[in-house]
Amino acid sequence: MVMVANPLPAHSEGHLGHRAGWLRAAVLGANDGLVSTSSLMVGVATASSAHGSTVLTAGLAGLAAGAMAMAAGEWVSVSSQSDVERADLALERRELDANPDAELQELIAIYQGRGLQRELAEQVAVELTKGDALAAHARDELGLHPSSRARPLQAAGASAASFMLGGVVPLIGMVGPFTGNARILVIVLVTLVGLAVAGVLGARAAGTAITRPALRVVLGGAGAMAVTALVGHLVGGVTG
Repeated sequence: MVMVANPLPAHSEGHLGHRAGWLRAAVLGANDGLVSTSSLMVGVATASSAHGSTVLTAGLAGLAAGAMAMAAGEWVSVSSQSDVERADLALERRELDANPDAELQELIAIYQGRGLQRELAEQVAVELTKGDALAAHARDELGLHPSSRARPLQAAGASAASFMLGGVVPLIGMVGPFTGNARILVIVLVTLVGLAVAGVLGARAAGTAITRPALRVVLGGAGAMAVTALVGHLVGGVTG
């Protein structure tokens, strides 16, 4: 009696590359919202003539303007990337129509360059070309994959939403009876906590270690607030 070995159980490795597009935009937006809004508020608050209502107004205006700027910037940037991808695909489609044999040899050479013997590389290239030649060339020649394609609207939406979510955090520092330096300290502390949380969440979503990303965003945000506080102090001293 011939025994047949049980096939290996299927499993999912849970790779995270498909998150790259929206994750980059979301992390950038959240960090920008935290740093931009808090820095603006701290800069205004350090001016001697700034009242609580002025600081709050500056924070809200910065939040709205920043979210729209992030959305527009991401949409324009990622749309340009998408245009390049479509142009490359159109060019590859024309080349496949005009000279399919040369394109097949090009695909074979790519697989040989990755370590396959000529016979096996030819077999793989032929089979993939039969299925979807353009998809094979897009993936293996151009490096384009559906999971990493540019998505302008997704990137714009993720940036705007995350900016607003991050930008709301410094506004919490306006809650309470704090005035003067106490208000500035509360805004800074709340923002640093928010930056640490954003760094941890971003690292977990990306599947990387937590400490370094969290420390990086906290130090960067602290530096930005320090610079704008200095500017606000100097301007307030001159104009006050």
